[in-house]
Amino acid sequence: MSTLWTPDGERQVPPPKKEQNSPQENGASEPTTEEVKNAEASVEQLRKELLEAAAEDVVANHCYGLFELAAIYLSATPPKLKDASLAIDALSAITEGLKGRLGTAEAEVQEALSQLKLAFVQISTIKENPDGDA
Repeated sequence: MSTLWTPDGERQVPPPKKEQNSPQENGASEPTTEEVKNAEASVEQLRKELLEAAAEDVVANHCYGLFELAAIYLSATPPKLKDASLAIDALSAITEGLKGRLGTAEAEVQEALSQLKLAFVQISTIKENPDGDA
């Protein structure tokens, strides 16, 4: 047993009870067999839907996710330029590496990338020179 110092002197501290960490104590419980089966069925349904989608559409959707990620970092206060740069570079790598293979979304993804790069430069300039002195 350990002790704890208080202004009134040392006090004995009992060890924590093991049942304090049980799932029932913290509000969590083990999933039922039915919940597990429902989750597995949901995952299987999502896989089927994904298989029905064209890969170019799925990849373009991931590009939109990278666009959103970069925009969130750029709009943070203060802007998280290092993180935004990584997201922009990832989007750029995908668009350059898959040039001509993103289907109808390619032009839109390229435009979004251009907007991000422009915003990054503008925000970087403002951050480096907050008074607007050129």
